[in-house]
Amino acid sequence: MLKRARSAYAQINGQSAPFYGLAAALAMAVPLLAGSLTGRAAQGSMIALGAYLVALRAPEGPYGNRARDLASGALMVALGSAVGGLLSGHTWPAVIVVPPLIALGVAVPRIGSTAGLAVLLSAIRPPSDDVIGAGLLELIGGLLTMGLLLVPWPVRRLRPLREALAEAADRVAEALDAVAQDVGAPDPSPLNAVELTNPDLLAVTRMPDWEERRRAASEALTDARATYGLYRSGRGSDEPTRPERLIDALGRVLHETVTLQAVLEAVKNYPPDREWELETQTAVSALAARLRLLAGAIATDGEAPLGGEESGAVRRMGRLQEQIRRAGLAGDEDLIAVSLIGQVRRSIDRIAGEAASARRTIAGGLRIGIGPPRMPGPPHPMSALARIRRAVRTRSPLFRQLTRVYVTAVVSMALAAGLHIPHGHWLTITAMLSLRATYGETVERLVQRVGGTAAGSAVAAIVLTLAPTQRVVAVIVFVFALAGFALRPINFAYWGLFGTPLAMMLLDFSAPADWRIAGERIGLVAGGTVLSFLAVRLLWPAGHLERLPVLLGRMLAVHADLVRAAADVVGGERVRLPQEKVVTAERSAEAVAETRTRLTHERVPDTALIGRLRDAVRAAHRVRDHLIAVSRVTREEAVDAGPVPEILDRLADQLEEASGLLEDPGDEDLKSRSPVAELEEELAGLDDYLKKLTKRRRAEIKSGVGREEFTPLRHALAQVSGTRYTVRSLRRDTGRVINASLAAVGQDT
Repeated sequence: MLKRARSAYAQINGQSAPFYGLAAALAMAVPLLAGSLTGRAAQGSMIALGAYLVALRAPEGPYGNRARDLASGALMVALGSAVGGLLSGHTWPAVIVVPPLIALGVAVPRIGSTAGLAVLLSAIRPPSDDVIGAGLLELIGGLLTMGLLLVPWPVRRLRPLREALAEAADRVAEALDAVAQDVGAPDPSPLNAVELTNPDLLAVTRMPDWEERRRAASEALTDARATYGLYRSGRGSDEPTRPERLIDALGRVLHETVTLQAVLEAVKNYPPDREWELETQTAVSALAARLRLLAGAIATDGEAPLGGEESGAVRRMGRLQEQIRRAGLAGDEDLIAVSLIGQVRRSIDRIAGEAASARRTIAGGLRIGIGPPRMPGPPHPMSALARIRRAVRTRSPLFRQLTRVYVTAVVSMALAAGLHIPHGHWLTITAMLSLRATYGETVERLVQRVGGTAAGSAVAAIVLTLAPTQRVVAVIVFVFALAGFALRPINFAYWGLFGTPLAMMLLDFSAPADWRIAGERIGLVAGGTVLSFLAVRLLWPAGHLERLPVLLGRMLAVHADLVRAAADVVGGERVRLPQEKVVTAERSAEAVAETRTRLTHERVPDTALIGRLRDAVRAAHRVRDHLIAVSRVTREEAVDAGPVPEILDRLADQLEEASGLLEDPGDEDLKSRSPVAELEEELAGLDDYLKKLTKRRRAEIKSGVGREEFTPLRHALAQVSGTRYTVRSLRRDTGRVINASLAAVGQDT
């Protein structure tokens, strides 16, 4: 427990948000100060409370998205205040009304805790005849927070988009760096076996993990597309905007980088006599540096240099490849190695071309029109009802968390009402804001909240004991709000430290409390902590383990569909691998990865299961990379790919059959059918086919065909030689993802 506490307090989750803290602090302190100066302290505290509740939402993304989120929050605060005002003085009706609202916030992220907190904090106020007026005052506070947070909108409207695009370019550059450092690198396994604890030493001795860099780049591109989607206006033209063209160019660079990595892995099996690794590494590193320049230019709105369009390193690599090609035609080099190095050069040239295209787009300015964003239509009520029925029927993790929060809120409010506990709302607030989806996350939040709240309550006790005037309290509220909201993204413990006295002073501004209330707060927070711990420990499990067969089966099924799409590309039936299929496969693997992360937060994690899921997800990522490489290597011109399409179809059969076993473990027909034997025959046929192509190409040259002449046979040799190693790697990783998935659910492989 001590180790967990140290970890909870030491972790850094994000960066500070000074502007957010300043805006929230002003939105709360100004009404308090104005109320104290005009003799309307109660009204000022209501406005400040509304500002506080809306500030808690901490919206992210483009300013348009923030505006919608803050506006909906202000409206919920106003309605919640009115509903809570009607419940004021009626304890048991509040026990019936508030918990469903708290649970609704768990089910609908856009609502969050705002509605439940607004009703709860309004219901504890003394009864009033003017509940509408109280709601309007809190609405004013919410709008004040909204206005202050959106002040930079005119001059910083595109900043979130620029940040997302710059991040995507940086991550793609890191993926290129990982490829460059792997060119000609020695076997890293002996060094990886040495246990190092110094982070600086780790940074210079460990090779960058290609798979991690590739996933980070893919996620950054997905985030950039999502961010841009929030900006899109309802224009009538189908012409892509500059940000769209830039995102597409970076996506093509990433896919070509995946292809380059696959071909470089294949070249390692056919090392030529010439030293070409250094030039290749230099060229790829130069391209990564160019992308970083582009990222800087995006982030600074053109103030940073863009760099040139041409690269001397890329030209040198091209000249060296041409020398190797001529040596191969003269019989001095292995033709397969020559073809593979030719594929390396083509991939580098394509990446350079896409980087140049991105540079021209950025040089023209990332302009985007101002207009109302495209809003998705309202969901059909029957589809929402069907989702709810399915969640109840399957007892999904979200449904279990929702019901756990609901039960905890009912119990805490019933205890406060039945025992007539003064300030019993702190019990409910602690329970509702601390309970998380897993045991580990809940315990971590409880540790942070208890420690921060204890320290914050001690500070509050000192402040309240001094009995300052309301004006002094308003200044203290400003300081604590500034620190609390600015530091909350770093560690939740800071919020407990500064948010505790802030909330106490806001709720009791018109009638300041004393140190006794601070002591009560500590005791009630401890009680809420116990309730949250008992809920996550004793109530039903999260349900992630039960969903594993479904998630793994879907992952295998969508990857089988992607493999068949790649077979169509190789066979000439498709032009390119559909991007939507790639995205669907990636999301299916990320769903398994998210479940694996959830399982690590269980009270007693199953390390063996977590390891199998990690292996399955990593193998699935590699399968997608292999398919991207195979599709891009064979896309240039229709040639006879030999048995490659049939091999891909057999791999898809294996994935589909494994998916069927996960859905129906007792299906003996699926267990008896296996395409393994056919696959082995097809792989042997691929080796024979490549040998035949090599002999035919040499015979073609001897027959008098010019060495520089571009022939279908020459092109077929280049494509098949570039595909062979990747196909075998694809076969190996397909087996790994199947075996790990079946082992994760306890089936024999």
